[in-house]
Amino acid sequence: MNEILNNIGTRRSCRAYRPDALPRETLDEILEAGLWAPSGMGRQSVTLVAVTDPETRGTLRRMNAAILGNPSADPFYGAPAVVVALADPAASTCVEDGSLALGSMMLAASSLGVGSCWIHRAKEEFESAEGRALLKKWGLPENLRGVGHCALGFAAAPAGEGAARKPGRIVRV
Repeated sequence: MNEILNNIGTRRSCRAYRPDALPRETLDEILEAGLWAPSGMGRQSVTLVAVTDPETRGTLRRMNAAILGNPSADPFYGAPAVVVALADPAASTCVEDGSLALGSMMLAASSLGVGSCWIHRAKEEFESAEGRALLKKWGLPENLRGVGHCALGFAAAPAGEGAARKPGRIVRV
């Protein structure tokens, strides 16, 4: 099996991270993969916000946990880095563009020995007044749509085997 197909088949979501920070070069490589993801009509509507600052990560954790309905939870599973994928809502494919960027980053992370997990609820976070204030603080347009988060860090334990793929999900016409 070629390297890319092997990476796709062996990548797993990580839900427990070691506290050590990712090297900046490693995070930069993962972010670069997100920038190279396909986008509708080549518009490149996605903006990636790499959060490694513990205070900002804590703010996002609190906001996300409140939307989840469990204020004491850590939806990011202790990951030391969280990348927020935001997209320009003027692009009709903004959600798809952001989703592809997140997927590309997760595959890149796996190839570099870094754990990752897609975390939802970014849309609700950045529709809130607090979310719009964060965008403004970061120098970004306040109308950007939150697509998702990519939790990143070194896994606390080895990944398990993936579930068998359900049959009958390919139809040939």
